[in-house]
Amino acid sequence: MHFQVIPWDINPEIFRIGSFAIRWYGLLFASSFFFGYIIMRRIFKNEGLKDDVLDRLTVYMAIGTILGARLGHCFFYEWGYYRENLSEILMIWHGGLASHGAAVGILASLWLFARKEKKDYIWILDRIVITVALSGFFIRTGNLMNSEIYGVETTVPWGFVFLNNNVFSAELGKVIQENAPKHPTQIYEALAYLAIFILLYRLYWVKKGEHYQGLLISLFLILVFTARFFIEFLKEDQVAFEATMKFNMGQLLSIPFVAIGVWGLYRTFRAKKRAVIKK
Repeated sequence: MHFQVIPWDINPEIFRIGSFAIRWYGLLFASSFFFGYIIMRRIFKNEGLKDDVLDRLTVYMAIGTILGARLGHCFFYEWGYYRENLSEILMIWHGGLASHGAAVGILASLWLFARKEKKDYIWILDRIVITVALSGFFIRTGNLMNSEIYGVETTVPWGFVFLNNNVFSAELGKVIQENAPKHPTQIYEALAYLAIFILLYRLYWVKKGEHYQGLLISLFLILVFTARFFIEFLKEDQVAFEATMKFNMGQLLSIPFVAIGVWGLYRTFRAKKRAVIKK
């Protein structure tokens, strides 16, 4: 019996008017772009760059994030379904976004931006990952408000009972309310990403942007995806096929990013090249 649990029955909708509803997840997702823009504007001001460049960068980021996250979910987690229903891939409002896909989408869109604007690719990545780490905090908080992507059953005193989550009982032949306390892995990830954001933000301002080039993106990849890898051990499987896997899909997809980060960090300290402001 669990004597110390935290009941969680937050309505994922802030308000509804007819068929129109504003959800916490949508608000927090939008907040990641809003606060990211403010942070990047301060960075750009420090480096003497104009707002119109930032505006274009924001468009590339938005497209890369949303498209990458959606395609990542469809290809990595539910390709068996979507290959038979290709028309639903772009129906983002039906739900289904993957952070690893977002990472690939961001890397690809920023590469295109760098070519278009004639900027150094690593220079851009070193700055944008500061805001991406903060976005991770907002998005995982949104998952918490949706009562989704939580952990396995636990006896820790801070276990959450996600009362809005209903499960179908084959034995009883009906839907029953979830009542087992689970690890609030959304909070674990959100706090990890917030700490990484603070670290990267401080590292940037210590040198006013003239840190070793490649340092911030390398640290971001190592820290974010290492945190993701270990927190995944506490999560419930997101899709059925993960039940037979030693490491789940989130962990397998994290390993290459960590490896790239380690390689990047080695290259960074070997080159010891200071970042140059690209006006």
